[in-house]
Amino acid sequence: MKSKNFLHYAIVTLKGMAMGAADVVPGVSGGTIAFISGIYEELITSINNIEPSLFKVWKNEGFNVFWRKLNGNFLVALFLGIAISILSLAKFISWLLVNEAILLWSFFFGLVVASIFFVGKAIEKWNIAAVLVLLIGAALAYYITILPPSENVESLPFLFLSGALAVCAMILPGISGAFILVLLGSYKTILDAVHERNVQIIATVGLGAIFGLLSFAKLLKWMFNHYKNITLALLTGFILGSLNKIWPWKEVLETQTFGDKIITVKEQNISPMAFDGDAQITYAIIAAIIGFSLIFVLERTASKK
Repeated sequence: MKSKNFLHYAIVTLKGMAMGAADVVPGVSGGTIAFISGIYEELITSINNIEPSLFKVWKNEGFNVFWRKLNGNFLVALFLGIAISILSLAKFISWLLVNEAILLWSFFFGLVVASIFFVGKAIEKWNIAAVLVLLIGAALAYYITILPPSENVESLPFLFLSGALAVCAMILPGISGAFILVLLGSYKTILDAVHERNVQIIATVGLGAIFGLLSFAKLLKWMFNHYKNITLALLTGFILGSLNKIWPWKEVLETQTFGDKIITVKEQNISPMAFDGDAQITYAIIAAIIGFSLIFVLERTASKK
């Protein structure tokens, strides 16, 4: 692997920040950002390198060889960016979800529409199998978006499972890890644990996430190595099906109150013309165009080696 300079890893950190910002929003996947920004396969490969035999390399050949085989600089730079984004942008994005939801969802809607084009463009050969898998992926992602959220759950084994499933979704383009937590009924529990510094819950979810990440990365790497075309079609379908969740104009049908927070548990998409309130159509279109254009900028940047 050729040597990479500080600027390269600074850019990786910025891409990590973009992934983190996306993962904060229930309905948007950081995996989509990773794919469009050109680091998806390197991320999967690097995670896949983490295995017990790697530590024998450290013992027998030294830390420098271990770190290179791990692709440690890349992983540290990326996850540093994700952590910075989550810690610094979480409150701001939460504020936007409450106060400027239409504009935020419009921005992500434009971003995801452009993502469908670019992920689909990576499919080298379109055939009946690719189209069928794309439709299956779209149907599965759409079905996930219409599932009703579960009641709040605080069981530690279930939270471990939640962490594992959420991180798998996080690295899949089109499926949001945060939204999976909402569906499982773990989102508020984990959010409260972070705010309250509940080490037991944070550690349980973290261990689940590590387990899910390491195991699922192996499956994804195998799929890319043996069925890349079909895998890309499936991921394109996931992104297409996720559009239902991030349509900007919704009618809330049912909510639940958790302490001082009101969580929407059932909603339906509606036309902006039927929206009760200021539909902000002009600003929403501008936000969507900005999101759509951003993907072109990311893709252009990623293509420059």
